[in-house]
Amino acid sequence: MRFLPEEEQRRMIAVCFARSDLSLEQLWMRYFALGGSLSLLELDAYLNGLVPLPRVDRDMLAHAVNERLDEVAGPARAPYSHSVSDAKPLHGPLKALVDLLDGAHRAPPERLPAIVAEAGRALDLEIGVYLADYDQRTLVPLRAGAPSLDIDTTLGGDVYRHAATVTHDGTLWTVLVDGVERLGVLEIVPGGDADPDDPALREQCRWLSALLGHLVTITTQYGDGLDRRRRTRRRGSPAELLWQSLPPMTAATESVVVGLSVQPAYDLCGTVFDYALSEERAQLAMFDAGERTRDANTAVVSALAAYRAARHEGASLGEQFAAVGAELDGMPSVDGVVAELDLATGVLRLLTAGTTAPLVVRRGEALPVTEPATRRFGAAGGPPPVTEFRLESGDLLAVYSRGVAETADGTGEAFGRARLAGHLGRDAGELPPEIARRLTHAVLAHGGGEFRQDAGVLIARWLSR
Repeated sequence: MRFLPEEEQRRMIAVCFARSDLSLEQLWMRYFALGGSLSLLELDAYLNGLVPLPRVDRDMLAHAVNERLDEVAGPARAPYSHSVSDAKPLHGPLKALVDLLDGAHRAPPERLPAIVAEAGRALDLEIGVYLADYDQRTLVPLRAGAPSLDIDTTLGGDVYRHAATVTHDGTLWTVLVDGVERLGVLEIVPGGDADPDDPALREQCRWLSALLGHLVTITTQYGDGLDRRRRTRRRGSPAELLWQSLPPMTAATESVVVGLSVQPAYDLCGTVFDYALSEERAQLAMFDAGERTRDANTAVVSALAAYRAARHEGASLGEQFAAVGAELDGMPSVDGVVAELDLATGVLRLLTAGTTAPLVVRRGEALPVTEPATRRFGAAGGPPPVTEFRLESGDLLAVYSRGVAETADGTGEAFGRARLAGHLGRDAGELPPEIARRLTHAVLAHGGGEFRQDAGVLIARWLSR
């Protein structure tokens, strides 16, 4: 196979990028959505000829540029590192693979391992599938007898944490995703003398990951086979209700990436999050009862239902706030945040109830968006005035429950807002779902594995258009 010289490919990608009308941040978002794991600074340095990139990242970058050129500019395209066929498989083993997976939407979840094995044979690959448990600590194998993988200490875990693709000892590891939500990892062993670094093979594995990730999500909605594999212990009925109420743990558009995490994953009781993304805005919410009781569980689910009903009707922030207050009449008190982010301007508008005040992380420093609120949902006088805060491109917004700051260690010392801000600042360069995962695990460790309150966080990164 003949490869295009690296510098020639870089030069032509840069030329095509200049014609794409994309900002650097938008290009990075498209590259990330394709499975890229490099930072915005690394891509900028590459485009300016300051650093090299692996072939797979160069080709993902070329693909991101080409997708945009197909939308706006016509046939001139950025080159791949070697000549590749049409992206849509029309014949051969890859077409058989796509047909197989596309036809598997009616399969029960338990059949997916066999479907994956057959798909692998169509590509002369041996494929191992690992799904992240709900605690996001362990990658659980679907293959009988295979060992589980620790997310924080193993190569597979590193691939999961960074949503990456790597090769090691002739094996290709890639993150398993549904859209941009991380579900687990794939361990792929090519047959014969196939090169795991071959960009064409990596592209095929990316298709496999996307198709399989979609199948995992779809089949889990109507069957328990995969869900049971992802559980490491029993989940109580309050937690079951809240988990079914949560949106996907990760979502993204070209302008915003949202990631969330909640602990204790199997005993969640009084905290829920929600979001809705559109072309123009991101709408975000958090409801936190503070305590872990059956009444608190009912209250936060009721608050979430009232918020969603108002949002679906196009209600303003004030009307959403009032709808939640009306629903909570006679129920336990609930803290919360309802917010909307204008994706064109970066203007954040929000209303808060209770003691939790969101933070914005800018260049590693945590900034308060507003002071803790004195007005509650349903208080006399109606909703408080809306707070506005203008984000800069790349800023992180953190909306978190009381349990994050208030969880105490054995001596009674709370995790605290300062420690929270420090974790957010140190991890700001990671993907939003990974930032959220690390923070809630740090809170769990601080509390010695015990929770008096739920600890949950929603992280949103905004990138200007």
